[in-house]
Amino acid sequence: MRYRKRIIVAGEGGQGIQVVGEILAAAAYHAGLEALYIPNFGVEQRGGASIAFVQVSDTPIGAPKFRHADIMAVLSRRAFERTRRHQGPDTVVVYDSSDLKTPIIDDKTVGIQGWETVAPEAFPAVVGNERGPEPLPRGRGRLLPIPASDIAKNEFTPRVMNMVVFGAILGLAEEISEDAVMQALEDKLGSKYAKDESLRELNREAVRRGKALAQQEMTSLGVHS
Repeated sequence: MRYRKRIIVAGEGGQGIQVVGEILAAAAYHAGLEALYIPNFGVEQRGGASIAFVQVSDTPIGAPKFRHADIMAVLSRRAFERTRRHQGPDTVVVYDSSDLKTPIIDDKTVGIQGWETVAPEAFPAVVGNERGPEPLPRGRGRLLPIPASDIAKNEFTPRVMNMVVFGAILGLAEEISEDAVMQALEDKLGSKYAKDESLRELNREAVRRGKALAQQEMTSLGVHS
C-alpha cells in the first residue's frame, strides 16, 4: 500500500518550527523513506511567521508543492491563517490547546527580559489568547488539541515545546520508527548533547510524550490518520 504524508508545521520565528521540519525529514530518510523539506518565512524581517513544508513517501516525490496537507501543526493564530488554504477535508490540524497568556513585564525582575516570539503588545493579535484556532468550516479537516506548551513547562522545560509537537506529528505519521527518529535527533542536536548530556534524554522523552498524547487524543476523538 502506498505511503505518503504531506505535512505542514507553522508558527512564529523562535518556536523551533524549522528544527522540527529538518528533523522530521531526516527521520524519514533514516527510516528508508523519500523526504522533501522546504522552509518558508514571512516577509517581515523580524517576528514573522515560520512555515515548514515536509513530504514523506515510500515512492519518489514528484512535486515540491502540494495543495492539501495530511497533517498540519499550527502554533499561532497567524500561522493558522496563513496555512488555511492547505486545509482539506482529510487534514488533521494539531494545535497547542494550552492556555496562552500574554507575556508581562515584571518590574521586580533584575536583568534583561525578552520574548522568543512576540512582544506583549503584539501577542493578542498575532498569537491569540484563546484555546486554539476557531472551529474549522465544514469539509476543512479535523482539529486535534495537544497542550504542548503546558506539557513542556510542567513536565520538562518550555524550550522542548517543539519536540512535544514533533512527537505529536509522529503519532499521526506512523511509519517512521523510533530508531530513525532518535538518529535524526542525534544528527541535528548531537553538538548540543556533547555539551550537556542531559539534553539527549530530555528531548527523547518530550518526543515520546507528544507521540503518546497524540495517539491518545486520536483514539478519544475517533480520528484516524
